[in-house]
Amino acid sequence: MAGALLEVEHLRVDFPVTAAYTIHALADISFTAKPGEIIGLVGESGCGKSTLARTIMGLYQPCQGTIRFGGTVISSAERLIHRSDAVKRDIQMIFQDADGALNPYMTVEQLITEALVLGRRCRHQRDIDSTISALLAQVGLEEWHRQELPGELSGGQRQRIGIARCLGMEPGLIIADEPIAALDVSIQAQILNLLQQLQRERHFTMLFIAHDLAVIRHICDRVFVMYEGRIVEAGPVERVFTQPQHTYTKKLLQSILYPDPVYERSKRNIR
Repeated sequence: MAGALLEVEHLRVDFPVTAAYTIHALADISFTAKPGEIIGLVGESGCGKSTLARTIMGLYQPCQGTIRFGGTVISSAERLIHRSDAVKRDIQMIFQDADGALNPYMTVEQLITEALVLGRRCRHQRDIDSTISALLAQVGLEEWHRQELPGELSGGQRQRIGIARCLGMEPGLIIADEPIAALDVSIQAQILNLLQQLQRERHFTMLFIAHDLAVIRHICDRVFVMYEGRIVEAGPVERVFTQPQHTYTKKLLQSILYPDPVYERSKRNIR
């Protein structure tokens, strides 16, 4: 598709368990994401959302189909493709569990420095120091947080550090894999609004994975509904919410409890 940043075509991922039994995790997944677009991926646990994210990241090789990024094939069933360092930097992930994503023995300064060095975004210590300060400010943290260890921070603060590390790579595509699921409800809306604000400022494309349709409605431009490894419905958020076509989408919408606390806090633009 012309103008698409990410193109996923007829993707299938299987996990052989025994000679007679195979888990079909993804089946014929196709979609595109444009530059600067926020795509929502929603579905119940086990529907294949995280498998799709990890396949895009290059952790799994598809059994069928291709993935293109910026017009270049980065995953294919036909052959194992070595991703360039530039592509690895340009596709980053924000994890659900910030505790597991951060080295508990490294300070905040060391964690962000590691990302900047690995991403080759800064060459001199002076640049690293100023970039860390800028990143901390952008994610809503203070200078004194530099010397803190992850265990000394709250869950929301740890997720902000994960976001800062991600931003340090200056990615074109960010995959946010249920980034608020492990947080208190009072903090979820703050992180949602932070991600939305950063996306407006930096214009990156984001694949936002969640099981909560109310959250998807607030933050995303388009939504893909997944069920048993397939995309069963796709379209602009408001169309899917107001005119759902698939039985499973209707079931998901019926399960939303209004007023949803995260959605309501997000509408009030809490920082």
